[in-house]
Amino acid sequence: MTPMTTGTSTETTVEPEAVIADRRSRIDALDARLIALVRDRMELSETIQQTRIESGGRRVHLARELEILDHYSCELGAPGRELARTLLRLCRGH
Repeated sequence: MTPMTTGTSTETTVEPEAVIADRRSRIDALDARLIALVRDRMELSETIQQTRIESGGRRVHLARELEILDHYSCELGAPGRELARTLLRLCRGH
């Protein structure tokens, strides 16, 4: 921020580049947290799938996946549903 003095008041102006750099830095930090959360989700999902298979069930629980798709869709709209689909694909195991 660059302080500017005009008469008796002090105004602060911020260069657009500084705002952009700051916000990009914050986005990068959020992205790192999101990636860590997705990895945690993948591990939990793998444990659930293994437990389900070991107890005689199927690896994928379609009704649960529909709940997740609906939840993301309600919270974030159609793009949220696509995000949920991507998460589910990541979490289905290899």
